[in-house]
Amino acid sequence: LTGLLLAVLLGACKDYLDPYPNGNRSEEDVWKYPEMAQGLIGQVYEYIPTNYNNNESAYLDCATDNAVSTSTTRDIRKLAVGAITTGQDPVRTYWDRNYKAIFLCNTFLKDNRGFNLRYLVVPHLDSLVRHRLQGEAYALRAWFQWDLLQKFGGKSLDGELLGFPIITEPADINGDLNWSRNTYEECVKQILADCDSAYKYLPIAHRDYLVENLANQSAYAGSLYWGRIDGITTRAIKSLVYLTWASPRFNPEKDMTRWEMAAKYAKEVMDFKLTVDNVKNGFNPITAVNWVNPQFPGIVWVSRYSTGNDAMERMFYPGSFQGNGTMGATQELVDAFPMKNGYPITDPRSGYDPQDPYKDRDPRFYSTIFHNAAAAVRISGAKDTMFVFETFEGGKDAPGARSDNSRTGYHIKKFVYMGLNWSDNSIDRQRHSNFLIRWAHMVLTFAEAANQVVGPTDNAKFGISAKEAITYLRTRRTEGNKGGISPDPYLNEVTAAGKEEFDKFIRNERRIETCFEGMRFYDLRRWETPVEELNKPVHGMQIEKNEDGSLKYQIVEVEPRSYQSPYLPIPYDEMLRMSKLEQNEGWESWK
Repeated sequence: LTGLLLAVLLGACKDYLDPYPNGNRSEEDVWKYPEMAQGLIGQVYEYIPTNYNNNESAYLDCATDNAVSTSTTRDIRKLAVGAITTGQDPVRTYWDRNYKAIFLCNTFLKDNRGFNLRYLVVPHLDSLVRHRLQGEAYALRAWFQWDLLQKFGGKSLDGELLGFPIITEPADINGDLNWSRNTYEECVKQILADCDSAYKYLPIAHRDYLVENLANQSAYAGSLYWGRIDGITTRAIKSLVYLTWASPRFNPEKDMTRWEMAAKYAKEVMDFKLTVDNVKNGFNPITAVNWVNPQFPGIVWVSRYSTGNDAMERMFYPGSFQGNGTMGATQELVDAFPMKNGYPITDPRSGYDPQDPYKDRDPRFYSTIFHNAAAAVRISGAKDTMFVFETFEGGKDAPGARSDNSRTGYHIKKFVYMGLNWSDNSIDRQRHSNFLIRWAHMVLTFAEAANQVVGPTDNAKFGISAKEAITYLRTRRTEGNKGGISPDPYLNEVTAAGKEEFDKFIRNERRIETCFEGMRFYDLRRWETPVEELNKPVHGMQIEKNEDGSLKYQIVEVEPRSYQSPYLPIPYDEMLRMSKLEQNEGWESWK
């Protein structure tokens, strides 16, 4: 169906808005065949990335203080160091991608043609399909609009907060396209409205136990549709939208109701997972994240998955273990992880030893970063050691030892399946997917927003305090079923210090939890981080091995950063094509 739809709707057209380039079909043909109408929505899912190896996920962290690209010619690295040109825009493709998806949603929604079509003979089953597709069309449009707002929302050269051009009708392909950007607030309200429209049509979640008389309708409802957008996901999207809209850069009025709404919708998702989805063998908030299980209960919404995939392992392992060493974690990210007693490494009570920097760290650190002497241990069977990292000078994995080693002295473990070894007779490749919205994202959203509204300890307004929420993540198990931080005296101390200190704490927790998921780039900007802060150089670890076998650790600068603007640019070729488009502040030469 996807192949047929592509041929009919997109084909070989130069203008992505032109749906009928080959002349063999007209728009009316789509509505003669229910499979093709369903295919409109099915194709939208194809625009959602299924892994983290792209410029809006892991690579985007290379434009922050979390990571460094090994290749110095990668476009995302050029963005970070201020060297991109109009033809090397690393986010240009997402403008097209998002509007392609929105066009298909608009086509389905126009005049309720998709909703009014008959898909099945049995009325009840036909109603299930019609309502689900209508809800998905609204919800997916909201998702891709939200992506446009994150990437391209900003301040115009005249100082006005602008979003993206809102398009809710299939574009007139024969007309002279000349869109203008809507205000930031208009874009927010459009996304929220689409989420509410979707919620009216969608099941709260695609779970068998939520469907009455499942046996009679299992082909059209229930867990068969896991991975398709559902009602609870629309609540999650609203919480994320409100969180950004409430944040300092996009909330000059300091409107506290935005924080309140962010907390409200995040709590709604949290409650659903804790009470409704917490069925036998279901969701458990202390369970370690399983990145190779696209049905992991901690997921709110997940992409389609790739079977037998080794993309993340190839991307993150160094060349000496048949990987590509595509990027490495920075010393700044490593130092953000506290010690196992919960204290930051800067606190004298933490026990941190700069000459033994990887000892007794937060268990989350060992699930996220490969450091010198770290071992890649098989998680099943004999649990043998597959590989040991040698990042000291002269070691096989040291920066500069080969072109496919990280430049920072650190490699990335997050997302990597610890059972894959390309030397095995039978290589154990696992499923990989993109966990688009997770339980942890909602916990972090709630904690940040609730703290702004009522401080870190008040649990009367929302039924839970910001401190209680973040405790879920601090105590959660990690890889190998290792326990989290407990007891946690530092959490008690930072909570008692008040709202401002707790906000700093939450920001660091968010950094640790979401690293390499492509979120920090936007977090730094919504928090109104000064450009001077964004432009601080990033560092790695240089390790010298002494004659007696002891090691000497020295932090070294790896790469500068150079930003002229906290915003991303509106694509240059679109600026040339549409005279009404306004460019973002700091990109005057891209008008």
